Amino acid sequence: MYFAWTDSFDVCWISDPDSRHSRNLTTNSSSAVSIYDSRQTWGRPDRGIHLFGSAGEVAGTRAREVEKAYAARFPSYGGLDDSLRLYRFRPRTMQLFDERSLAPGTLVTVRATRGGLKWLRTEVWA
Repeated sequence: MYFAWTDSFDVCWISDPDSRHSRNLTTNSSSAVSIYDSRQTWGRPDRGIHLFGSAGEVAGTRAREVEKAYAARFPSYGGLDDSLRLYRFRPRTMQLFDERSLAPGTLVTVRATRGGLKWLRTEVWA
């Protein structure tokens, strides 16, 4: 899925409102997102982020913010097709693993707040 993000760590995307994931969001906004480079090799240092929060279709001012973030990441984006909608995922907590920068098996958990990120804990499994 193509996605963009905002300075407040929101993840933004465009989707068909009739797709299964879009329909699911109308009844349960609780969501999780994992972002990582799928070309990583098993057994070598990994890097990625897990986000836990809520998601849904956006309209009005929020839709304009999402579309601005999306257009900034994808300059060839020419506007929204009438059959598609804008969506935003708003994280509450995040878990970062970056074995190149941190130690192997290290997972850092933070909370997303209006003032930025707040450290919650660091776990080491190696």
